[in-house]
Amino acid sequence: MNEEIRGLEPKVLWNKFADLNAVPRPSKKEERVIKFIKDFGNNLHLKTTVDQVGNVVIYKPATKGMENRKKIVLQAHLDMVHQKNNDTDFDFDSQAIDMYVDGDWVRAKGTTLGADNGLGVATMMAILESNDIEHPAIEALFTIDEETGMTGAKGLSPDLLQGDILLNLDTEEDDEIGIGCAGGVDITATKNYAEEKMPEAYRTYNLKVKGLMGGHSGMDIIKGLGNANKLMNRLLINTSEELKLRVSEINGGGLRNAIPRESEAIIALPETEEESFKKELEARIKDIKTEYASLEPNLSIELQRSVSQKSLMDLKSQREVLLALAAAHNGVYRMSPEIEGLVETSNNVANVRLKEGEVHIKCLTRSSVESSKNDLANSLTAAFELAGFEVKFSGEYPGWAPNSDSAILKTLDEIYQKMHGEKADIAACHAGLECGIIGSHYPDMDMISFGPTIRGAHSPDERASIKSAQKYWKFLLEVLKNIPEN
Repeated sequence: MNEEIRGLEPKVLWNKFADLNAVPRPSKKEERVIKFIKDFGNNLHLKTTVDQVGNVVIYKPATKGMENRKKIVLQAHLDMVHQKNNDTDFDFDSQAIDMYVDGDWVRAKGTTLGADNGLGVATMMAILESNDIEHPAIEALFTIDEETGMTGAKGLSPDLLQGDILLNLDTEEDDEIGIGCAGGVDITATKNYAEEKMPEAYRTYNLKVKGLMGGHSGMDIIKGLGNANKLMNRLLINTSEELKLRVSEINGGGLRNAIPRESEAIIALPETEEESFKKELEARIKDIKTEYASLEPNLSIELQRSVSQKSLMDLKSQREVLLALAAAHNGVYRMSPEIEGLVETSNNVANVRLKEGEVHIKCLTRSSVESSKNDLANSLTAAFELAGFEVKFSGEYPGWAPNSDSAILKTLDEIYQKMHGEKADIAACHAGLECGIIGSHYPDMDMISFGPTIRGAHSPDERASIKSAQKYWKFLLEVLKNIPEN
Protein backbone atom coordinates (compact mmCIF):
# COMPACT_ATOMS: atom_id res chain seq x y z
CA MET A 1 0.00 0.00 0.00
CA ASN A 2 3.00 2.34 0.36
CA GLU A 3 2.99 2.74 -3.46
CA GLU A 4 -0.29 4.59 -2.98
CA ILE A 5 1.59 7.08 -0.81
CA ARG A 6 4.22 7.64 -3.50
CA GLY A 7 1.54 8.92 -5.88
CA LEU A 8 0.43 11.74 -3.60
CA GLU A 9 1.31 15.38 -4.24
CA PRO A 10 3.84 16.77 -3.77
CA LYS A 11 5.48 13.58 -4.99
CA VAL A 12 8.99 14.70 -4.02
CA LEU A 13 7.90 14.95 -0.39
CA TRP A 14 5.82 11.78 -0.12
CA ASN A 15 8.39 9.67 -1.98
CA LYS A 16 11.08 10.70 0.47
CA PHE A 17 8.71 9.99 3.36
CA ALA A 18 8.02 6.50 1.98
CA ASP A 19 11.78 5.91 1.62
CA LEU A 20 12.33 7.02 5.21
CA ASN A 21 9.50 4.92 6.63
CA ALA A 22 11.11 1.81 5.16
CA VAL A 23 13.97 2.30 7.64
CA PRO A 24 13.37 1.25 11.29
CA ARG A 25 14.08 4.27 13.50
CA PRO A 26 12.81 3.96 17.08
CA SER A 27 14.34 6.38 19.57
CA LYS A 28 17.64 5.11 21.00
CA LYS A 29 18.00 2.73 18.02
CA GLU A 30 18.80 5.15 15.20
CA GLU A 31 21.94 3.46 13.82
CA ARG A 32 20.21 2.39 10.59
CA VAL A 33 18.57 5.73 9.90
CA ILE A 34 21.81 7.61 10.66
CA LYS A 35 23.55 5.47 8.03
CA PHE A 36 20.60 5.97 5.66
CA ILE A 37 20.86 9.78 5.88
CA LYS A 38 24.66 9.75 5.75
CA ASP A 39 24.60 7.62 2.59
CA PHE A 40 21.91 9.91 1.14
CA GLY A 41 24.15 12.96 1.55
CA ASN A 42 27.24 11.20 0.23
CA ASN A 43 25.36 9.89 -2.82
CA LEU A 44 24.41 13.49 -3.64
CA HIS A 45 28.11 14.40 -3.39
CA LEU A 46 27.32 16.92 -0.67
CA LYS A 47 29.52 17.46 2.35
CA THR A 48 28.09 15.22 5.06
CA THR A 49 29.12 15.00 8.71
CA VAL A 50 28.07 12.72 11.57
CA ASP A 51 28.94 14.24 14.94
CA GLN A 52 30.02 12.51 18.15
CA VAL A 53 26.45 11.72 19.30
CA GLY A 54 25.01 10.70 15.91
CA ASN A 55 23.46 13.89 14.53
CA VAL A 56 23.90 14.21 10.76
CA VAL A 57 24.57 17.50 8.97
CA ILE A 58 24.43 17.79 5.18
CA TYR A 59 25.71 21.03 3.68
CA LYS A 60 24.36 22.37 0.38
CA PRO A 61 25.57 25.57 -1.33
CA ALA A 62 23.16 28.33 -2.33
CA THR A 63 21.51 28.15 -5.72
CA LYS A 64 22.57 30.68 -8.34
CA GLY A 65 21.59 34.23 -7.39
CA MET A 66 20.98 33.33 -3.70
CA GLU A 67 24.59 33.48 -2.54
CA ASN A 68 24.12 36.80 -0.73
CA ARG A 69 21.26 35.55 1.46
CA LYS A 70 21.62 34.55 5.11
CA LYS A 71 22.61 30.93 5.65
CA ILE A 72 19.83 28.75 7.03
CA VAL A 73 19.71 25.62 9.16
CA LEU A 74 16.86 23.26 8.27
CA GLN A 75 16.22 20.98 11.24
CA ALA A 76 14.15 17.87 12.02
CA HIS A 77 14.67 14.78 14.16
CA LEU A 78 15.28 11.28 12.81
CA ASP A 79 13.68 9.16 15.55
CA MET A 80 10.00 8.32 15.93
CA VAL A 81 7.76 7.21 18.77
CA HIS A 82 7.14 3.48 18.54
CA GLN A 83 3.59 2.78 19.76
CA LYS A 84 1.22 0.08 18.53
CA ASN A 85 -2.12 -1.37 19.47
CA ASN A 86 -1.91 -4.49 21.61
CA ASP A 87 -3.63 -6.55 18.92
CA THR A 88 -1.17 -5.39 16.22
CA ASP A 89 1.69 -7.76 15.38
CA PHE A 90 4.54 -5.42 14.48
CA ASP A 91 8.29 -5.24 15.16
CA PHE A 92 9.58 -1.65 15.10
CA ASP A 93 13.16 -2.95 15.04
CA SER A 94 12.81 -4.71 11.71
CA GLN A 95 9.63 -3.73 9.83
CA ALA A 96 8.79 -0.80 7.57
CA ILE A 97 5.80 1.31 8.56
CA ASP A 98 2.72 0.03 6.70
CA MET A 99 0.92 3.15 5.44
CA TYR A 100 -2.39 3.73 3.69
CA VAL A 101 -4.59 6.61 2.51
CA ASP A 102 -7.84 7.35 4.35
CA GLY A 103 -9.56 10.28 2.65
CA ASP A 104 -7.36 13.32 3.29
CA TRP A 105 -5.20 11.42 5.77
CA VAL A 106 -2.16 9.19 5.56
CA ARG A 107 -2.23 6.62 8.37
CA ALA A 108 -0.37 3.50 9.50
CA LYS A 109 -1.93 0.11 10.19
CA GLY A 110 -2.09 -0.23 13.96
CA THR A 111 1.09 1.75 14.69
CA THR A 112 2.41 5.26 14.89
CA LEU A 113 2.98 6.76 11.44
CA GLY A 114 6.25 8.58 12.06
CA ALA A 115 5.02 11.79 10.42
CA ASP A 116 6.37 13.30 13.64
CA ASN A 117 9.02 14.21 12.55
CA GLY A 118 9.42 12.11 9.40
CA LEU A 119 7.69 14.67 7.20
CA GLY A 120 10.28 17.23 8.31
CA VAL A 121 13.10 14.83 7.50
CA ALA A 122 11.53 14.02 4.12
CA THR A 123 11.20 17.74 3.39
CA MET A 124 14.91 18.28 3.95
CA MET A 125 15.81 15.28 1.79
CA ALA A 126 13.63 16.58 -1.05
CA ILE A 127 15.26 20.02 -0.93
CA LEU A 128 18.77 18.61 -0.74
CA GLU A 129 18.11 16.40 -3.78
CA SER A 130 16.40 19.11 -5.84
CA ASN A 131 17.89 20.91 -8.82
CA ASP A 132 15.12 23.46 -9.33
CA ILE A 133 14.29 24.84 -5.86
CA GLU A 134 15.71 28.29 -5.07
CA HIS A 135 17.39 28.49 -1.68
CA PRO A 136 20.28 30.10 0.20
CA ALA A 137 23.16 28.05 1.59
CA ILE A 138 21.71 25.23 3.70
CA GLU A 139 22.92 23.27 6.68
CA ALA A 140 20.47 20.38 7.03
CA LEU A 141 20.60 19.20 10.64
CA PHE A 142 19.10 15.76 11.33
CA THR A 143 19.08 15.24 15.10
CA ILE A 144 18.66 11.97 16.99
CA ASP A 145 16.70 10.90 20.07
CA GLU A 146 14.36 13.87 20.24
CA GLU A 147 11.48 11.82 21.60
CA THR A 148 13.22 10.26 24.61
CA GLY A 149 15.66 12.78 25.94
CA MET A 150 16.72 15.19 23.17
CA THR A 151 20.26 13.87 23.58
CA GLY A 152 21.07 14.74 19.96
CA ALA A 153 20.32 18.44 20.47
CA LYS A 154 22.01 18.39 23.87
CA GLY A 155 25.17 16.91 22.37
CA LEU A 156 25.51 19.42 19.54
CA SER A 157 28.93 20.98 19.24
CA PRO A 158 28.83 24.81 19.28
CA ASP A 159 31.07 24.93 16.20
CA LEU A 160 29.14 22.49 14.00
CA LEU A 161 26.83 25.10 12.43
CA GLN A 162 27.36 28.57 11.00
CA GLY A 163 23.76 29.32 10.02
CA ASP A 164 22.05 32.61 10.87
CA ILE A 165 18.47 31.29 10.85
CA LEU A 166 17.03 27.97 12.02
CA LEU A 167 13.84 26.63 10.44
CA ASN A 168 12.56 23.84 12.69
CA LEU A 169 10.08 21.64 10.79
CA ASP A 170 8.39 20.01 13.80
CA THR A 171 5.19 22.03 14.32
CA GLU A 172 1.94 20.07 13.75
CA GLU A 173 -0.55 22.72 12.61
CA ASP A 174 -0.16 24.22 9.14
CA ASP A 175 -1.59 27.60 10.18
CA GLU A 176 0.77 27.96 13.13
CA ILE A 177 4.17 29.62 13.33
CA GLY A 178 5.93 28.48 16.47
CA ILE A 179 8.00 30.94 18.48
CA GLY A 180 8.36 29.09 21.80
CA CYS A 181 7.95 25.75 23.56
CA ALA A 182 7.93 24.09 26.95
CA GLY A 183 10.87 22.56 28.75
CA GLY A 184 10.59 19.29 30.58
CA VAL A 185 11.99 16.84 33.12
CA ASP A 186 11.61 13.08 33.55
CA ILE A 187 10.58 11.98 37.04
CA THR A 188 11.09 8.35 38.05
CA ALA A 189 9.79 6.96 41.35
CA THR A 190 10.91 3.50 42.50
CA LYS A 191 10.02 1.38 45.49
CA ASN A 192 10.65 -2.16 46.67
CA TYR A 193 8.00 -4.22 48.43
CA ALA A 194 7.65 -7.58 50.14
CA GLU A 195 5.99 -10.39 48.26
CA GLU A 196 3.47 -12.66 49.92
CA LYS A 197 2.08 -16.01 48.91
CA MET A 198 -1.52 -15.92 47.73
CA PRO A 199 -3.92 -17.43 50.29
CA GLU A 200 -5.71 -20.64 49.34
CA ALA A 201 -9.13 -19.03 49.40
CA TYR A 202 -8.11 -16.34 46.89
CA ARG A 203 -8.54 -16.39 43.12
CA THR A 204 -6.74 -14.30 40.50
CA TYR A 205 -8.25 -12.04 37.83
CA ASN A 206 -7.02 -9.88 34.94
CA LEU A 207 -8.36 -6.33 34.96
CA LYS A 208 -7.82 -4.40 31.74
CA VAL A 209 -8.33 -0.75 30.79
CA LYS A 210 -8.00 -0.23 27.04
CA GLY A 211 -9.37 1.61 24.00
CA LEU A 212 -8.34 5.08 25.13
CA MET A 213 -7.34 7.72 22.58
CA GLY A 214 -3.85 8.37 23.93
CA GLY A 215 -1.79 10.97 22.10
CA HIS A 216 0.98 13.50 22.63
CA SER A 217 1.50 14.17 26.33
CA GLY A 218 2.23 17.82 25.59
CA MET A 219 0.04 18.92 22.69
CA ASP A 220 -2.94 16.75 23.66
CA ILE A 221 -2.82 17.16 27.45
CA ILE A 222 -5.26 20.08 27.28
CA LYS A 223 -7.97 17.78 25.89
CA GLY A 224 -8.52 16.06 29.25
CA LEU A 225 -8.27 12.58 27.74
CA GLY A 226 -8.29 9.48 29.90
CA ASN A 227 -5.01 8.24 31.36
CA ALA A 228 -5.08 4.43 31.65
CA ASN A 229 -2.76 4.44 34.68
CA LYS A 230 -4.91 6.87 36.62
CA LEU A 231 -8.12 5.09 35.68
CA MET A 232 -6.71 1.71 36.70
CA ASN A 233 -5.59 3.14 40.04
CA ARG A 234 -9.02 4.63 40.55
CA LEU A 235 -10.62 1.21 40.11
CA LEU A 236 -8.18 -0.46 42.48
CA ILE A 237 -8.05 2.10 45.27
CA ASN A 238 -11.80 2.43 45.54
CA THR A 239 -12.38 -1.29 46.00
CA SER A 240 -9.21 -2.68 47.58
CA GLU A 241 -9.77 -2.39 51.31
CA GLU A 242 -13.47 -3.06 51.68
CA LEU A 243 -13.34 -6.16 49.48
CA LYS A 244 -9.87 -7.38 50.57
CA LEU A 245 -8.57 -6.99 47.01
CA ARG A 246 -4.85 -7.66 46.59
CA VAL A 247 -2.55 -6.49 43.81
CA SER A 248 -0.07 -8.86 42.17
CA GLU A 249 1.07 -7.00 39.04
CA ILE A 250 0.38 -3.76 37.14
CA ASN A 251 1.60 -3.02 33.63
CA GLY A 252 0.37 0.30 32.27
CA GLY A 253 1.37 2.87 29.69
CA GLY A 254 4.52 3.12 27.61
CA LEU A 255 6.70 6.07 26.64
CA ARG A 256 6.79 9.17 28.82
CA ASN A 257 5.66 11.46 25.99
CA ALA A 258 2.56 9.39 25.15
CA ILE A 259 -0.68 9.58 27.12
CA PRO A 260 -1.26 5.98 28.35
CA ARG A 261 -3.93 4.16 26.39
CA GLU A 262 -3.86 0.76 28.11
CA SER A 263 -3.21 -0.74 31.53
CA GLU A 264 -3.47 -4.29 32.82
CA ALA A 265 -3.47 -5.48 36.43
CA ILE A 266 -3.38 -8.96 37.90
CA ILE A 267 -5.36 -8.91 41.12
CA ALA A 268 -6.60 -11.41 43.65
CA LEU A 269 -9.55 -11.50 46.03
CA PRO A 270 -11.42 -14.05 48.13
CA GLU A 271 -13.63 -16.24 46.00
CA THR A 272 -16.53 -15.29 48.26
CA GLU A 273 -16.11 -11.63 47.26
CA GLU A 274 -16.28 -12.15 43.48
CA GLU A 275 -19.89 -11.10 43.05
CA SER A 276 -19.54 -8.11 45.36
CA PHE A 277 -16.43 -7.00 43.50
CA LYS A 278 -18.09 -7.32 40.11
CA LYS A 279 -21.06 -5.29 41.31
CA GLU A 280 -18.81 -2.58 42.72
CA LEU A 281 -16.65 -2.60 39.57
CA GLU A 282 -19.67 -2.19 37.31
CA ALA A 283 -20.67 0.92 39.27
CA ARG A 284 -17.17 2.38 38.93
CA ILE A 285 -17.05 1.59 35.22
CA LYS A 286 -20.42 3.25 34.69
CA ASP A 287 -19.21 6.41 36.45
CA ILE A 288 -15.99 6.56 34.45
CA LYS A 289 -17.67 5.93 31.11
CA THR A 290 -20.22 8.62 31.86
CA GLU A 291 -17.47 11.11 32.68
CA TYR A 292 -15.52 10.29 29.51
CA ALA A 293 -18.43 9.63 27.15
CA SER A 294 -17.59 12.47 24.75
CA LEU A 295 -13.80 12.10 24.98
CA GLU A 296 -13.23 8.34 25.05
CA PRO A 297 -16.04 6.57 23.12
CA ASN A 298 -13.95 3.38 22.75
CA LEU A 299 -12.98 3.03 26.40
CA SER A 300 -13.21 -0.59 27.52
CA ILE A 301 -12.75 -2.02 31.03
CA GLU A 302 -12.77 -5.81 31.31
CA LEU A 303 -12.42 -8.35 34.12
CA GLN A 304 -11.51 -11.97 33.38
CA ARG A 305 -10.82 -14.91 35.64
CA SER A 306 -7.20 -16.10 35.51
CA VAL A 307 -5.66 -19.47 36.30
CA SER A 308 -2.26 -18.04 37.23
CA GLN A 309 -1.05 -18.30 40.81
CA LYS A 310 0.87 -15.12 41.54
CA SER A 311 2.61 -13.72 44.58
CA LEU A 312 0.98 -10.63 46.09
CA MET A 313 2.22 -7.22 47.18
CA ASP A 314 2.22 -6.78 50.96
CA LEU A 315 -0.77 -4.81 52.21
CA LYS A 316 1.19 -1.86 53.64
CA SER A 317 3.04 -1.27 50.36
CA GLN A 318 -0.15 -1.77 48.35
CA ARG A 319 -1.87 1.02 50.26
CA GLU A 320 1.16 3.31 49.91
CA VAL A 321 1.49 2.75 46.17
CA LEU A 322 -2.19 3.23 45.40
CA LEU A 323 -2.36 6.38 47.54
CA ALA A 324 0.76 7.81 45.88
CA LEU A 325 -0.66 7.22 42.41
CA ALA A 326 -3.92 8.82 43.46
CA ALA A 327 -2.05 11.87 44.78
CA ALA A 328 0.27 12.25 41.78
CA HIS A 329 -1.03 15.07 39.62
CA ASN A 330 -1.86 14.16 36.02
CA GLY A 331 -2.90 16.56 33.29
CA VAL A 332 -2.90 20.38 33.15
CA TYR A 333 -1.43 21.96 36.28
CA ARG A 334 -1.49 25.62 35.21
CA MET A 335 -2.60 27.57 32.15
CA SER A 336 -0.47 30.43 30.89
CA PRO A 337 -1.72 33.78 32.22
CA GLU A 338 0.01 35.59 29.32
CA ILE A 339 -0.94 33.49 26.29
CA GLU A 340 -4.61 32.56 26.03
CA GLY A 341 -5.26 28.85 25.55
CA LEU A 342 -1.64 27.78 26.16
CA VAL A 343 -0.92 25.15 28.79
CA GLU A 344 1.92 26.44 30.94
CA THR A 345 2.60 23.40 33.14
CA SER A 346 1.46 19.76 33.07
CA ASN A 347 2.37 16.21 34.06
CA ASN A 348 1.84 12.84 32.42
CA VAL A 349 1.79 9.77 34.68
CA ALA A 350 3.14 7.79 31.79
CA ASN A 351 4.24 4.38 32.93
CA VAL A 352 3.51 2.09 35.88
CA ARG A 353 5.30 -1.24 36.31
CA LEU A 354 4.65 -3.32 39.43
CA LYS A 355 6.06 -6.84 39.53
CA GLU A 356 8.30 -9.18 41.53
CA GLY A 357 8.94 -6.87 44.45
CA GLU A 358 9.58 -3.64 42.52
CA VAL A 359 7.45 -0.63 41.49
CA HIS A 360 8.58 1.83 38.81
CA ILE A 361 6.49 4.92 38.04
CA LYS A 362 7.61 7.26 35.26
CA CYS A 363 6.31 10.79 34.63
CA LEU A 364 7.09 13.61 32.23
CA THR A 365 6.59 17.10 33.64
CA ARG A 366 6.51 20.01 31.17
CA SER A 367 6.41 23.78 31.57
CA SER A 368 7.31 26.96 29.74
CA VAL A 369 8.10 28.53 33.12
CA GLU A 370 11.04 27.00 34.98
CA SER A 371 9.77 27.88 38.46
CA SER A 372 6.36 26.35 37.74
CA LYS A 373 8.01 23.18 36.42
CA ASN A 374 10.01 22.94 39.62
CA ASP A 375 6.89 23.51 41.72
CA LEU A 376 5.02 20.62 40.10
CA ALA A 377 8.11 18.38 40.22
CA ASN A 378 8.40 19.07 43.95
CA SER A 379 4.71 18.29 44.44
CA LEU A 380 5.11 14.94 42.69
CA THR A 381 8.27 14.21 44.67
CA ALA A 382 6.38 14.85 47.92
CA ALA A 383 3.55 12.49 46.92
CA PHE A 384 5.97 9.67 46.10
CA GLU A 385 8.46 10.18 48.93
CA LEU A 386 5.69 10.22 51.55
CA ALA A 387 4.82 6.74 50.28
CA GLY A 388 8.40 5.52 50.65
CA PHE A 389 9.53 5.89 47.01
CA GLU A 390 12.94 7.00 45.87
CA VAL A 391 12.58 9.82 43.33
CA LYS A 392 15.09 10.77 40.63
CA PHE A 393 15.07 13.51 37.99
CA SER A 394 16.65 13.02 34.56
CA GLY A 395 16.54 14.19 30.95
CA GLU A 396 15.87 17.81 31.86
CA TYR A 397 15.82 20.26 28.95
CA PRO A 398 15.08 23.98 28.68
CA GLY A 399 12.13 25.68 27.09
CA TRP A 400 12.36 28.07 24.17
CA ALA A 401 11.48 31.61 25.21
CA PRO A 402 9.28 33.42 22.63
CA ASN A 403 10.83 36.33 20.72
CA SER A 404 8.09 38.44 19.17
CA ASP A 405 10.74 40.70 17.61
CA SER A 406 12.31 37.89 15.57
CA ALA A 407 13.27 39.00 12.06
CA ILE A 408 12.49 35.61 10.49
CA LEU A 409 9.09 35.64 12.24
CA LYS A 410 8.21 38.86 10.44
CA THR A 411 9.29 37.32 7.12
CA LEU A 412 7.17 34.19 7.60
CA ASP A 413 4.19 36.16 8.87
CA GLU A 414 4.22 38.40 5.78
CA ILE A 415 4.56 35.43 3.40
CA TYR A 416 1.72 33.53 5.08
CA GLN A 417 -0.62 36.54 4.91
CA LYS A 418 0.24 37.16 1.26
CA MET A 419 -0.35 33.52 0.30
CA HIS A 420 -3.51 32.86 2.36
CA GLY A 421 -5.12 36.25 2.95
CA GLU A 422 -5.08 35.85 6.72
CA LYS A 423 -2.64 35.92 9.60
CA ALA A 424 -0.98 32.76 10.82
CA ASP A 425 -1.43 31.69 14.42
CA ILE A 426 1.80 32.88 16.01
CA ALA A 427 2.10 30.81 19.16
CA ALA A 428 4.18 28.93 21.65
CA CYS A 429 3.38 25.25 22.13
CA HIS A 430 3.20 22.93 25.13
CA ALA A 431 5.63 20.43 23.71
CA GLY A 432 9.36 19.88 23.68
CA LEU A 433 10.94 21.29 20.54
CA GLU A 434 14.70 21.19 20.14
CA CYS A 435 14.90 24.94 19.54
CA GLY A 436 15.49 25.75 23.20
CA ILE A 437 18.43 23.36 23.45
CA ILE A 438 19.90 24.35 20.07
CA GLY A 439 19.54 27.98 21.13
CA SER A 440 21.64 27.29 24.22
CA HIS A 441 24.48 26.22 21.89
CA TYR A 442 23.85 29.00 19.33
CA PRO A 443 22.37 31.96 21.26
CA ASP A 444 22.56 34.35 18.29
CA MET A 445 20.63 32.11 15.89
CA ASP A 446 17.16 33.38 14.91
CA MET A 447 14.69 30.48 15.17
CA ILE A 448 11.18 29.63 13.99
CA SER A 449 9.09 26.45 13.75
CA PHE A 450 6.37 25.36 11.32
CA GLY A 451 5.10 22.21 9.60
CA PRO A 452 2.13 20.34 8.11
CA THR A 453 -0.94 19.31 10.07
CA ILE A 454 -0.50 16.05 12.01
CA ARG A 455 -3.07 14.57 14.38
CA GLY A 456 -2.71 11.93 17.08
CA ALA A 457 1.07 12.06 17.28
CA HIS A 458 2.64 9.48 19.64
CA SER A 459 -0.33 7.14 19.23
CA PRO A 460 -1.46 4.56 16.65
CA ASP A 461 -4.08 7.12 15.60
CA GLU A 462 -1.31 9.36 14.21
CA ARG A 463 -2.22 10.73 10.78
CA ALA A 464 -0.95 13.39 8.39
CA SER A 465 -3.15 15.60 6.22
CA ILE A 466 -2.46 15.32 2.48
CA LYS A 467 -3.98 18.69 1.68
CA SER A 468 -2.00 20.31 4.47
CA ALA A 469 1.26 18.80 3.19
CA GLN A 470 0.64 20.55 -0.12
CA LYS A 471 -0.01 23.86 1.64
CA TYR A 472 3.08 23.47 3.82
CA TRP A 473 5.33 22.58 0.89
CA LYS A 474 4.30 25.65 -1.13
CA PHE A 475 4.77 27.85 1.92
CA LEU A 476 8.24 26.47 2.58
CA LEU A 477 9.35 27.09 -1.02
CA GLU A 478 8.28 30.74 -0.71
CA VAL A 479 10.13 31.04 2.59
CA LEU A 480 13.34 29.70 1.02
CA LYS A 481 13.07 32.22 -1.84
CA ASN A 482 12.58 35.11 0.57
CA ILE A 483 15.31 34.57 3.14
CA PRO A 484 16.75 38.03 3.89
CA GLU A 485 20.11 39.17 2.55
CA ASN A 486 23.22 39.25 4.72
